[in-house]
This record gives sequence, C-alpha cells and structure tokens, in this order.
Amino acid sequence: MFIQVIQGRCSDADRLKKQLDLWEQEIGPGADGWLGSTGGVTDDGTAVAVVRFESRDAADRNSARPEQDAWWRETEGCYDGEVGFRDYDDAITWLGGGSDDAGFVQVMRGKVSDADGFRAFSNQPMDGLKEMRPEIIGGTTAVADDGDFTQTIYFTSEAAAREGEKQEMPADVGEEFQKVMGDMSEITYLDLRDPWFSGRA
Repeated sequence: MFIQVIQGRCSDADRLKKQLDLWEQEIGPGADGWLGSTGGVTDDGTAVAVVRFESRDAADRNSARPEQDAWWRETEGCYDGEVGFRDYDDAITWLGGGSDDAGFVQVMRGKVSDADGFRAFSNQPMDGLKEMRPEIIGGTTAVADDGDFTQTIYFTSEAAAREGEKQEMPADVGEEFQKVMGDMSEITYLDLRDPWFSGRA
C-alpha cells in the first residue's frame, strides 16, 4: 500500500473539509487505486491528511488528471503558507488498519535510525497489543528508506487512549518497544479529536 501525507497550517478547517468532501464525491470515484484517507485539523491549526492508494503508480495517475490539478489549485488556498508532502511506498496495516468508527486518531511523525528494523517490528503480530490496549482499533505505519515515518493510530475515544497510555507493557514487549522508540527522533504528535474519514466501501 502507498501512503501520501499532506500537512500544513490551516485557519479555515470548515473550508478544507468542504473541499475534501467535494473530492470524495466528484473526483474520488474516478481515482483508480484510491483506498481512502484519514485527516483533520489539530487544536493548534495543523491540518494533516493520510491518503492511501494501492500503489504509487495509482497515486501518480490520479495526480496527472486535470480535474485533480484543478481541485488542488482551489484547495491549496485553504492552507496558510507552504504545504508539505511525504510519500511512502510500503505502508503496513496492523489490527485491521484502523476504522472509520474511531473517535480519536493520533498521527505520529518522526525519524527512526533503523528503517528496516522498524518495518519488521511493525509487521509483527499485534495480538498482545489488542488484549492489553482494547481501545486501539488499529493503525498504519509508513516508513521511508531514509527513516522518515508516519504512524496513524485509531482509538475508540481520546479518554480511553489517555487511560491506556498509563498502563505498563509486559516486560518482553516493553523492552522491544523501547529499543525501537529509543532510535526515534524529531517526534511530533498530531491529535485529531474530530477525525475526518473517506474511502471506498
């Protein structure tokens, strides 16, 4: 699965949401390989969208469509200043990949020194996590070869997520998790208290 992350400052969340709804209604049906997106605007006005395609080729074909270009030229005006894009070719889904029923989504972005190790860790079975943190519905992990990563985690609610954060992990899981986390830097957390979902049924 291919993921593109779009991030920028936004002072008019309502206008941006309308543009995203317009894309889903009028442009999305013709976007071959488009799977869906998760996005929203944080309390400090940072807008982020995690857009999923079957492959980079499918995403590139959509980008080349004139209607896509026209839509983006209009949507770009919803942002205050420069908009950042990051592409990931081999995104991983875990615990079903999340759900549109999530009441709270956290997008974690940063750098990891061992991209292959982080991919391997993210590909492990997550049965233990599901038992320990039932409020986590699932998520996606996208890691580039240079170590840049975006992890999107779907929760039943923010209250449940904050309560779950207080729990201690089993020693073996915690040790491995700490090893991976210890190699991370430049971490930012984007909390989406009103997440926006779109996708194909």
